[in-house]
Amino acid sequence: MRPTTLASAALLAALAGCATTPPDSTQSTGAQGAVVANAVDQRAKNVIFFLGDGMGINTLTAARIFAAGEDGELAIDKMPESAFVKTFSNDAQVTDSAASMAAYMTGVKHNNGVVSMSFGTRSVAPGKDANGNNLVSRCENGTSAVTLLELAKRRGMAVGVVTNTSVTDATPASTYAHACHRKLETDIAASLVPGGAGYNKALGDRGLDVLFGGGAQNFTPFNRGGKRFDNRDLLAELGSKGFRVVNDTAQFAALQPGQPAVGLFAPNHMDFDATRDPARQPALPAMATKAIDLLAPNKNGFFLMVEGGLIDHALHATLGKRALQETVSYNAALQAAIERMEALDPGLKNTLIVATADHDHTLILNGYAARTGKTTPTNPGVIGLVRNADGTPSLDGKGQPYTIIGFGTGEQRHAGDRTVHLTDEVVTRDDYHQEAVVRTRTGAETHGGSDVYLGATGANAELFRGTIDNTRVFNLIKTAAGL
Repeated sequence: MRPTTLASAALLAALAGCATTPPDSTQSTGAQGAVVANAVDQRAKNVIFFLGDGMGINTLTAARIFAAGEDGELAIDKMPESAFVKTFSNDAQVTDSAASMAAYMTGVKHNNGVVSMSFGTRSVAPGKDANGNNLVSRCENGTSAVTLLELAKRRGMAVGVVTNTSVTDATPASTYAHACHRKLETDIAASLVPGGAGYNKALGDRGLDVLFGGGAQNFTPFNRGGKRFDNRDLLAELGSKGFRVVNDTAQFAALQPGQPAVGLFAPNHMDFDATRDPARQPALPAMATKAIDLLAPNKNGFFLMVEGGLIDHALHATLGKRALQETVSYNAALQAAIERMEALDPGLKNTLIVATADHDHTLILNGYAARTGKTTPTNPGVIGLVRNADGTPSLDGKGQPYTIIGFGTGEQRHAGDRTVHLTDEVVTRDDYHQEAVVRTRTGAETHGGSDVYLGATGANAELFRGTIDNTRVFNLIKTAAGL
């Protein structure tokens, strides 16, 4: 842990003194605000915020064993500062991604489903458009809440968003858009086009500097296979505004600093890392480091958000192996970003990197499994059966073997005896759905309400410690960067 300076000690005291501040407060005021605003030695010129969607503590633990064994380490484990984050939303014990990411980005407690709006904004589901898609806004309340990305843009920083989901999905949208419902994805896409109808003017005259992910359908006219009922071609509009628009890996690799870039590599979400076509879709680590290379030349620094969004998708489907593979991909992106920034900013003296999750899932580690070590082609590891120290399978109450990984909720719920005898060969298949306690519809395993882990390194990272609310993360980043 880096030594705590007198200035950061003053900050911690100031934050402790305003512990009663409402969780929807987005800025400090009065004398306390002056202390907080001046309580760091030097602001972080660059901020990189990594978000593993759904990456709860159990998923992190399982991914560590999967990739490196029980005594191994992931990149987030090696970050010198840490905290636990409370994730409840304004109206629910268990949050969704919109409310949780919006809390990080705005400091405002949100109702589930709401994207970066004022406190108490109600989530109102969209109505149907002329093509039968639920994309028409019926918002009736609330105003925009300023985001960290908008604050960074206001100060002249370059800004970027990287994800392997649709760029208009709830997590990335919460950085740059405002909506009473996360499914208003065509409106969210329109908020990115400078000068166009629905543009978010808080992004300045030029908008984002980097945008990588999926979701091209929300930028494309319906009559050309997209979702837009207004038949606007937002990618063409972005091109006319000076953006370099790319859609495959070769075009992506050719991007150079000096021009804003949009790369959309799938109609909706990108593919799992283990199944993606490398010629069509770049990997998350490559997108993260390319974004850094494009943003770093800006003299005023940059703010970058990187999401490993497919962790969440695999968990909802109770595809344990895929979830761990996606967590490993996220970990590789985090490690690559740290290494790239160490090369650009030795010692990360001017750069803050924060890595966390927005919420938990119901993945659990069962039984008293003997240590497995990392998963290899010949060793099932943590995705295999629970085995005793002598190697024999541990048996359940029906005398059947069971897996180390299970879920609290999910589609694979057995009311009686199993129809398939479980073996390591069966349960390590790519498409194996782990067993669940409570049955849900297919693909609808639920989020969990537990706290999530946060790691931090670099400039003012020592501010992150203890157990904090997700809205406090906004305030700490804002203070660390002097936004």
